[in-house]
Amino acid sequence: MTLESVKPEVIVYVVSDAAGDTGEIVVRAAIAQFHPIHTEIRRAPFVTDEAALTRITELAKLSGAIVLYTLVMPELREAMRRLTEENGISSVDLLGPFIETLERRTGRKSRQEPGLNHVLDADYFRKVEAVEFAVKYDDARDPSGVLKADIVLVGVSRTSKTPLSMYLAHQKYKVANVPLVPELKPPDELFKLPKNKIIGLTINTSYLNVIRKERLKALGLPDTAAYATTDRIEKELKYAAEIMQKLGCVVIDVSHKAVEETASLIMEYIRQH
Repeated sequence: MTLESVKPEVIVYVVSDAAGDTGEIVVRAAIAQFHPIHTEIRRAPFVTDEAALTRITELAKLSGAIVLYTLVMPELREAMRRLTEENGISSVDLLGPFIETLERRTGRKSRQEPGLNHVLDADYFRKVEAVEFAVKYDDARDPSGVLKADIVLVGVSRTSKTPLSMYLAHQKYKVANVPLVPELKPPDELFKLPKNKIIGLTINTSYLNVIRKERLKALGLPDTAAYATTDRIEKELKYAAEIMQKLGCVVIDVSHKAVEETASLIMEYIRQH
């Protein structure tokens, strides 16, 4: 049975009069606390009228979904509140209460302009640059990126190096990652870095065994391939541990950790060093 065929335990509609990025980030952060339940997020972006909210409400009621909304326009917020209440739908107004609190505190009305958090400012361009950097220097395709990075992740295959690179890029960190494989010599650039820029990622043998078997199945390959055997995994982890010891870097065990949790540990370490 594929993941897609499993009925989600929770369905969440993220409703927004902009792109809906903020709402989805919050939903994913909350869902991570309930791993491994299967959740489906359905975005409803760029909503501009009550008719669209009515359609979304009908769909949410049919599927027994939760509705989380980030609506800047007060008339849309009120319509969403009323519609979900009338239909007995669990809902969360993510922006409304705080916008109203700020209006009371400042004595000023909000600008009521959806999407202002995506204004093309310097911060936005730093994020775009970081994402492009993570893609370019993923998996040590170009080892020169190691010397240009804010953070360098090292570890064996399937320790979440690429997902972490992308997550950290969205926090505006330039991240390169280097796979550690016994048959391949790590790039010389890696040993020229300050150790506080390098993050070693390790993982429990049995957990990695399960992950790699699932990866092979997803590729249509037999899960008995050497890549997923316990002997091979132990050999790789031992080699990786030796390299990390030579580098003198901090090591994080990613076993059973969500990407967000590991990223939080990395960012806290980088801030302190």
